[in-house]
Amino acid sequence: MGIMKKLPLLTVPNALTFLRALGIPLFIYLAISLEADGWAILTLAIGGATDYFDGKIARAWGQESRFGELADPAIDRLYIVATLIVLYMRDAIPLWVILLLLVRDAILALATLALTAKSLPPLKVTYLGKAATFNLLYAFPFLLLALHSGWYGTAAFILGWSFALWGIALYLFTGASYLRVAVSLLRKSR
Repeated sequence: MGIMKKLPLLTVPNALTFLRALGIPLFIYLAISLEADGWAILTLAIGGATDYFDGKIARAWGQESRFGELADPAIDRLYIVATLIVLYMRDAIPLWVILLLLVRDAILALATLALTAKSLPPLKVTYLGKAATFNLLYAFPFLLLALHSGWYGTAAFILGWSFALWGIALYLFTGASYLRVAVSLLRKSR
């Protein structure tokens, strides 16, 4: 236990976060180079599971860290961007989906930079924000599976777009909520 206090980054939650980050290039390789959709979907599922468990374990074991607080949402964003690019390259989603999600993230990135410049704390991820991300992360494997013919492709298309539309709506709603909080904090800091 003494070494864990000296090396606060060496925790189980941070190891899960790092493992999840390694899944991003693996997912891209499997989905684009090999078109091994089953393995690509499994990689996304493992990424989603580690996203859930890293936070749960960090809170339960008292191993929350600044690294985890910053890395977790950053890796979520990287997963989303990588998956959007893969889905677009595979003709599974239209360009407008990518633009909506990226514009939201770009605006929040600028807000975060403004908060940092004023030495204000970063925005806290809300439960609704996590729900938006989870909806998108649930949608993506279904949208990839929807590229296949047959009844399971049709079912995946319906489920994928159901999760995607809810996820996009929540993602934009929470983005507006986060932006309101950031603007409020910036105004108070004057």
